[in-house]
Amino acid sequence: MHRPLLLLAALLAAPAFAQPGSKLLLTGGVSSIDGAAGGGLTPWALTGSYATAGEVGGTAFVTRASTGDYGLWTYGAALSVHDRVEFSVARQDLDTRDNLAPLGLPGLHLKQDIVAAKLRLAGDAVLDSDTLMPQLAIGIEHKRTHAGALGPTLFGPLGAKASGTDFYVSATKLLLAEGVLVNLTLRATKANQNGLLGFGGAQGRGMRLQPELSIAKLLSSQLAVGVEFRAKPDNLHDSVLGAGALAEDDWKDVFIAWAPSKRVSVTAAWVDLGHIAPAVQPRRQTGAYLSAQFAF
Repeated sequence: MHRPLLLLAALLAAPAFAQPGSKLLLTGGVSSIDGAAGGGLTPWALTGSYATAGEVGGTAFVTRASTGDYGLWTYGAALSVHDRVEFSVARQDLDTRDNLAPLGLPGLHLKQDIVAAKLRLAGDAVLDSDTLMPQLAIGIEHKRTHAGALGPTLFGPLGAKASGTDFYVSATKLLLAEGVLVNLTLRATKANQNGLLGFGGAQGRGMRLQPELSIAKLLSSQLAVGVEFRAKPDNLHDSVLGAGALAEDDWKDVFIAWAPSKRVSVTAAWVDLGHIAPAVQPRRQTGAYLSAQFAF
């Protein structure tokens, strides 16, 4: 069994899960594609589940994103301890279909394992709503990609590495009177296409700081809509395959999240992932995103 799956099983086996209690619906966020609590594309300073101080809570999720030419499955779990620390694991599987056939790689699947942790530093996104002080958290995401037949090309001439670690700091504030949540994340990363195309490049670029932004509007206690933006480092723009052959664009989405209870939430979105390997597939990758999260 893959190590992340063993960790996932261990998280779900924790003995003292919180009963749904004092946290408001949707204030634990949803599960991001990397497994951490937040929006669909970016982590927030919130810890997942509805666990508060003195409690342990868990979540499990599955996500499907489909664009015109690619399909991505992500699944994982997270554990929140005392509303202070969050641990998460996730696995991603990108189906490139026949888009890499010109490179001799039809039907290639790019897979990635992610093990992450988040620590809440200060503030309270909801309860301190009478001040502008946001909730602050720092996080770490260690990623390892399994590139299959693409490995010799990706980790050789392109100079990318098979694994890498992202570091981030997030600030989240929910303005209850206005029903608006704002999150700003600053990420230090070398990841190419979030790590699915490895980390770094032959140009030897180090970590680059990339901003990420989420804004959500609560339409009711159970329903929220919002937008997200995630900047990308574009390390492989000037690769041996030619300028722009593996150019990387910023990501964005428009989402709606529905939580009929504290046990389950569903998020749907329109996503724009920009160009992915434009040398072999020049059109922008836009499409649908659907995620289900279960809280314990």
